[in-house]
Amino acid sequence: MKKYIISSVLVILLTLPVWMWLGWQIEGKKELKVVIVDKTSLSNLGDEHRSLNWVLDHEKFCNSKRNLYNISKDYYGFYPGSDGQYSIKGLESFSDDQLKSLADHSDMTYFTDTYGVYNKDWYGHNYKGDISKLIYGGMSIQDLKFLTMMKSEHKLIMTEYNDIATPTSKEIRSKFEDLFGIRWTGWAGRYFENLDTTVDKEIPHWLIKDYKEQHNNEWPFKSSGIAFINDDGRIEILDNKRDLNAEVPFILTNERNQNRFKVPQKLKYSYWFDVMLTSHSNNVVSVYQIKTNLRGDSILNSINIPNPFPAVIEHFDKDYKFYYFCGDFCDNPIDMLFTDFWGVTNFRSFLYSSNDIAERVSFFWLYYEPMVSKILNDYYKSLNQK
Repeated sequence: MKKYIISSVLVILLTLPVWMWLGWQIEGKKELKVVIVDKTSLSNLGDEHRSLNWVLDHEKFCNSKRNLYNISKDYYGFYPGSDGQYSIKGLESFSDDQLKSLADHSDMTYFTDTYGVYNKDWYGHNYKGDISKLIYGGMSIQDLKFLTMMKSEHKLIMTEYNDIATPTSKEIRSKFEDLFGIRWTGWAGRYFENLDTTVDKEIPHWLIKDYKEQHNNEWPFKSSGIAFINDDGRIEILDNKRDLNAEVPFILTNERNQNRFKVPQKLKYSYWFDVMLTSHSNNVVSVYQIKTNLRGDSILNSINIPNPFPAVIEHFDKDYKFYYFCGDFCDNPIDMLFTDFWGVTNFRSFLYSSNDIAERVSFFWLYYEPMVSKILNDYYKSLNQK
């Protein structure tokens, strides 16, 4: 009997991936016409919209032709080629009538990144210029018109970090803020695992240079920290040893929204974020909290950064449906290998290592994937109930 049980368990374990794959194959497709905008895609791997495509693929959302979304083709923005070649297929080329037609025939849109591509990013070591010029990027007036049309048609709009920051013009940013009842403070931030320049050679040169120019030519950091960068050039850094009681920012979610989106009450977040404010017309789903000591508090107070501040802003009502993710949420180093396996999310704890405080894969599995899946599935159901 013992041998039989062991053999049965081994057979189940060995065949489980096959059954999971078959389960996904037989599950029906769900038509959801999504306009994806990504102006910062430096490879055909779609790094800046990869997380969204993972969810779309795993949940079997398809386009009007009943095809699953192709990560390297089904978006508007910057298209990388080979040997330094590229093409641009953005909404900027659309007439107002074409934008209206696109809005009419789309169910939702997700602007995953409008930061864009600069000469130094694209040409790398081959670029010899002192100042890296913008090739393509920033939210455009046509983007804004399209978003306005989608809002007026009560379609789902999802946006996130850097969609209205540099290099978007102040005029377009202001119109976006008025349209959706949010405001960027001008501050963005990021956790750095090691700010010691003798150890980490990947710290941005401009960050070191600008900080030293503003702080008596000093760079006193020997451990981790959280850097805050303002659109006007100001830089402040919270040092883990001197200013923080916990080295990374945390995303906190109240009980109601934990239950809505199946996300944890507390989760570390170690990548880029922006400090946003919102009007009372919106809901705050989750907040960032930085565990500062008294010295850290004084630094944040001196630059008018509230603590906590929004991580996810939501407007989900009959008039329009809108989300702003106050971080680079869609950019996660997630493997697309597991999208075609039914029930793979039940094994999420085996797909990342929580021992590395700087890792970002756990954020995808514990926060982004359950939240975005819930948003899309609920929206899909609402469309099919009409």
